[in-house]
Amino acid sequence: MNDTVTWGLLGAVLVLLIIATVVVQLLRRSRPEVINSEIVESFSGRLRAWWLLFAGLAGAIVLGKTATVVFFGLISFWALREFITLTPTRPSDHRALFWVFVLCTPAQYVLVGYAQYDLFAIIIPVYALLFLHTRIAFSNDPVRFLERTAKIQMGLLICVYCLSYAPALLTTLELGNDAYNLRLLFFLVFITQLSDALQFAWSQLPSRHVVVPNINPTRTWEGLLGGSASVTLIGAMLWWALPFNSIWITAGLSLVISLVAFAGGITMSAIKRDRGVKDYGTLVAGHTGVLDRIDSLCFAAPVFFHLTQIYLALQPAASA
Repeated sequence: MNDTVTWGLLGAVLVLLIIATVVVQLLRRSRPEVINSEIVESFSGRLRAWWLLFAGLAGAIVLGKTATVVFFGLISFWALREFITLTPTRPSDHRALFWVFVLCTPAQYVLVGYAQYDLFAIIIPVYALLFLHTRIAFSNDPVRFLERTAKIQMGLLICVYCLSYAPALLTTLELGNDAYNLRLLFFLVFITQLSDALQFAWSQLPSRHVVVPNINPTRTWEGLLGGSASVTLIGAMLWWALPFNSIWITAGLSLVISLVAFAGGITMSAIKRDRGVKDYGTLVAGHTGVLDRIDSLCFAAPVFFHLTQIYLALQPAASA
């Protein structure tokens, strides 16, 4: 971790978090008629979660690739636990869940750590699917079999499989310089979380047109369009730190991340509404669970990974 550019990017995020923390404290002291206190507290909770994510990710990056893979593995384990807790299962599913947590989840991240793309790309969507459905069938409990297996498989796909593509940026992509791999991971996490923040901010405009009011009344078209446009501009400004060598490609990727992140938030909100809850769990006191903060990252990680992979694959053809 001797790349000064990566250190500078992490330092810039640290400064932004400090400024945001100071602003929130000042807003808390303002009069209620000036700004809605519920909005301030909601953003404050998000900010505390971002501090934890930044501290964990920065520490893992400093310690190296293995620590980063382990860090995301622990997040996946925690998120999957929240998902399974929210979608109750029957006692006959418990043995299958045992294998989900002690075999499938660790195996996915071991394969990511060893850069075994051909295996980690299929082990959960193919072999875990076949194994889990068979194992639950052997429990001799046909009640809501399809519903139960679908819930477990969806949790495993979103919380483990999709999120594992974030550390795969470090271990799998051959860029000729490990610093670029670090910056790609930084870019993905930063743009995803910034997109959430800016979409939330733009959604506070007086003119509000909610996208899906029955699923999430806070997600508006103003938030989607304003947040995505803002993130595209900010992401484009980071083109010089990434291996794409093009401001347009970097801007396009930023836009895609923002749109996919929004889709992730909407999808996971639909699950919460179906279960009749507001949040998946409690990440920090008085706020949401870890899955509430990484739902957008789970959706953005595989899309960003594959788009980057496609870009790299096209480079020899383009140069030839």
